[in-house]
Amino acid sequence: MRSATYAAVGVALILIAIKLFAYFATNSVAMLSTLVDSLLDLVASFINLVAVRHSLVPADRDHRFGHGKAEALAGLFQSAIITGSSVFLLFQAGERLLNPKPLAAESIGIIVMVVSIGLTIGLVVYQRFVIRRTRSVAISADSLHYVGDVLINGGVIAALILSSYFQWHYADGVFGILIALVLIYSAWQIMRASFADLMDEELGDEDRETIKAIVLKQPGVLGIHDLRTRRSGQQVFMQMHIDMDGRISLRDAHTISDAVEARLMAEYPEAEPIIHQDPIFVENEAENRSGDD
Repeated sequence: MRSATYAAVGVALILIAIKLFAYFATNSVAMLSTLVDSLLDLVASFINLVAVRHSLVPADRDHRFGHGKAEALAGLFQSAIITGSSVFLLFQAGERLLNPKPLAAESIGIIVMVVSIGLTIGLVVYQRFVIRRTRSVAISADSLHYVGDVLINGGVIAALILSSYFQWHYADGVFGILIALVLIYSAWQIMRASFADLMDEELGDEDRETIKAIVLKQPGVLGIHDLRTRRSGQQVFMQMHIDMDGRISLRDAHTISDAVEARLMAEYPEAEPIIHQDPIFVENEAENRSGDD
């Protein structure tokens, strides 16, 4: 996760430098849009860097559940910055749409955009690898708007080509507006994911069914109910009640619970299961194995 944040900051710095050069060469508002987007990427990636470092700090006396929500707070801050800057870009693109101007040095702009797309795709591929390993909310948010950058840079290339080779000077303003709308949509997705984490939203139905199936595979478990889940950064917290034969000893019940915990952590290494043992008295265990909450 740390290496992914360092990579994002490095790529953002490179993109800012080459896009700044291209903007002064082309005088394109679409190029300005993607330059502002890269400036936002730098701010967002730096925030992620700080948030990820903080979220990885182990739990302490004052934060018994760790510091994982720092990632979600960083996501909210990112979405606010992106939304505000997108509104600014809408006004800039609208002005260019009302007063279209011919562009200059389009070939330089196209080359810069092609290079930007290559660098961004490389970063996204690495971020996806990290996300698969860590399920990080912060890295997912960062990756989301870098994916949007690929589309944005493609839009800038289209605007430069239409303006240069087809003399459609409105293309610059039109694509500037489209880019701003893409940024606003990305900000909404980041905000939604961050709120889900901060508000302790349940894991998806697929994950919940997987958890139930894992628990019920353990010999000695007769049922599961009151399953509660939430995510905080990388960590997943699970609370559940499992039914066991009330005639077994406390030692055996504890052994079964430990086995359930081991099974869950094999599937969810970042999980912290909390298991309550409920004794029941039945004659036929097979009739009582159930996954209902």
